[in-house]
Amino acid sequence: MKRLLLLSIFMFFFNAIQAQDFIKTDVLIIGGGTSGTMAGIQSARLGVKTIIVEETPWLGGMLTSAGVSAIDGNHHLPSGLWGEFRENLITYYGGVENLSTGWVSNTLFEPSVGQKILLKMCKAEKMLSLMFSTKVIDIQQLTKGWQVKLSNGKIIQTKILIDATELGDIAAKVGIQYDLGMDAQTTYNEAIAPEKSNHIIQDLTYTAILKDFGVNADKTLPKPANYDVAEFHCACKEVCNDPNAKRQNPCASLMTYAKLPNNKVLINWPINGNDYYANMVEMDENQRLEAINAAKAVTLRFVYFLQTELGFKNFGLADDEFPSTDQLPLIPYHRESRRINGLVRMNLNHIEKPFDQTLPLYRTGIAVGDYAIDHHHGKNLAAPDLHFVPVPSFNIPLGSLIPKGKSNFIVTEKSISVSNLVNGASRLQPVVMQIGQVAGALAAYCIQKSISPEKASVRAIQDLLLYSKGYLMPYYDVPSSHPNWEAIQRVGATGILKGVGQSVNWSNRTWFYPDSAISTNEFLKGLKDFEPKFDYKEIPEQKIMAFAEFEKILMNFKQFLTSNKNPLAKNLLINHSSVDKQNQAISRSEIAVSLAGLFLKEVDFEGKYK
Repeated sequence: MKRLLLLSIFMFFFNAIQAQDFIKTDVLIIGGGTSGTMAGIQSARLGVKTIIVEETPWLGGMLTSAGVSAIDGNHHLPSGLWGEFRENLITYYGGVENLSTGWVSNTLFEPSVGQKILLKMCKAEKMLSLMFSTKVIDIQQLTKGWQVKLSNGKIIQTKILIDATELGDIAAKVGIQYDLGMDAQTTYNEAIAPEKSNHIIQDLTYTAILKDFGVNADKTLPKPANYDVAEFHCACKEVCNDPNAKRQNPCASLMTYAKLPNNKVLINWPINGNDYYANMVEMDENQRLEAINAAKAVTLRFVYFLQTELGFKNFGLADDEFPSTDQLPLIPYHRESRRINGLVRMNLNHIEKPFDQTLPLYRTGIAVGDYAIDHHHGKNLAAPDLHFVPVPSFNIPLGSLIPKGKSNFIVTEKSISVSNLVNGASRLQPVVMQIGQVAGALAAYCIQKSISPEKASVRAIQDLLLYSKGYLMPYYDVPSSHPNWEAIQRVGATGILKGVGQSVNWSNRTWFYPDSAISTNEFLKGLKDFEPKFDYKEIPEQKIMAFAEFEKILMNFKQFLTSNKNPLAKNLLINHSSVDKQNQAISRSEIAVSLAGLFLKEVDFEGKYK
């Protein structure tokens, strides 16, 4: 009897321990980096039980853990959670002007501050749980979801799994097909792609944060092993005697390039600086560690170069930034990853001429960017020269986050389905933050509808993003504060009214011209693109459309929809103008308000109307 009692007690505690180690959730995000953090926040805000599992003790990935706290692009496109994060930075530092401390960016901050803000944002969400310093040991696909075994002994069953790792490791682990390296020119007809494909990816960087310890301080590092000043020849103008060297900046500018608040400097210098080439994507753990140590060594040699050759000995490794023993960031800055084979593949043509493509992917846009096609290959002599490409601002299609042939799975970060060239623009922090937010919205929607992501409604996901002030279209001249912003975003995603792209050096924009007029024929063309069977005779000359003409066309269009029993007819907003406005030109913004309801016409992941 006593033995039976002891056995019962043992089984009770054993089962209790087992129960603690087994967790069920709706959404599991592997990787608490730039995308993963935003995915967790957005999913939780939509009322879905969500867990983030992160290998390091920090949130934020490249934004914080990799030290890349100088934001590239999207200064005028503060979409969704990216805009919210930036507003938190403005509040913390006491004004937007206090973020413009360096010449490379309009938004610079200390990585530790970014981490604190992200952690605060996450802790505000009751449906979100965080696990730090935890690795994935094993993954099994279930009939409806996934089971993941973790290094902390926990086993998590989840309905939706999101890969938010830096290198797409989870996607590879579950057998999702992917591409790696440069695409051949013929693959997507991208004019500047190399003639043949290869496995070359972008250089990575192990950044450093230096702090000014005062004019009389000497923080010079011990001379690093294998230091040779020639390694950094032509890093800046005064140490360069090569007449053919490109982009020579004054040496003093190295310390103002990415100057951070509170007398700190981000060292992420691309010109004969601390970039390093290592294709770590398919390496095992030991090989990756060797590559990381080699990248760290390059950065320490470069810091020593700054201190000794350029005289910045008062700048030393910041002692109040990272929870690391060597005062360096927690992870490298990876610029490129695996690129999954998604439901769609975005290529450079979709950025350069989005409205002229066979697949109108712009209609499925869920995130926006305005950075150039920027590739770092300076430390790999075998890499083909990919010259600077002027492009307009752009959007990312929803289908690029959803892998082919794998249910209940979403991919984020730099592993989405884009061409190698497009990755040069889609990899930047604001875009990656938006991609994460989209993944969270998509996952939550799928949980609520009990479907897998490939079954999701494109328009429903876009609606969720608009509610959170997420941009669908990259219109520079229509900020979210514009009274008709949402209507313009919706109409832009239909293609009835199209924007005009422009690129000037690093300023990439798409203009909507909300206050401008439009010709009657241009409007009719957009309407017929939307509904090809609508027959309305074009006028012979390019006449500016007045209110009276617009209302006449709209009435005819409504009758056409009604006669075809199309429920969109009731979504048209026809406000009959006063007599004195009948002959006045109607603006594109006013047209957008009347047509915004047509956005509800569903599109598939390729942007084609159903």
